[in-house]
Amino acid sequence: MRERLHGVYVITEPALADPVESVAQVLAGGAQIVQLRAKHAPTRQLVQWGQAIRDLTRQHNALFIVNDRLDVALAVEADGVHLGQDDLPVPLARKIAGERFLIGVSAETVEEAQQAEQEGADYLGVGPMFATATKPDAGTPVGPERLRQIKQAVRIAVFGIGGINAENAAQVLAAGADGICVISAVLSAPNPTEATRQLVQLFASR
Repeated sequence: MRERLHGVYVITEPALADPVESVAQVLAGGAQIVQLRAKHAPTRQLVQWGQAIRDLTRQHNALFIVNDRLDVALAVEADGVHLGQDDLPVPLARKIAGERFLIGVSAETVEEAQQAEQEGADYLGVGPMFATATKPDAGTPVGPERLRQIKQAVRIAVFGIGGINAENAAQVLAAGADGICVISAVLSAPNPTEATRQLVQLFASR
């Protein structure tokens, strides 16, 4: 599965759209990876959404990642989990989940990226690339140049995240990103399927 860590990676946001409905729309547009992120949802709700999303991603041969919650990811048979700097340590997550399970880690600096790789992470979410309203606590944008530095310092897949849209995605890809993570760029679009398709085409034509 690690060879499939590239392309357009869409993250859910319940405040913008129903997670299952939005996943169905972006998969129809060609998204290669989707992540269930719902910070304040009860566990039972996460599991319910996760089971439905798992079925959709299998139908579309896409990867399914769960944010933060390793227990939910394992319970719904997701392909992996994405961990922040304050979440479960990567070695412990790996011990619990096994070698085939994908583990992503958020990183803002070269040092965080290298540590994540050394600990066994499979991919990095680097950002915020640009200012973003979706995650108010995301911090100061690091920009594509930081992603370029991180990409040169590690061997695992690197995704840009934070404030990425159709207008600036090319900058992130030019910096060497293996993929782009988006939320509002597609979920807030009038037609999420078409918005996803445009980003997929941009990625394919780079």
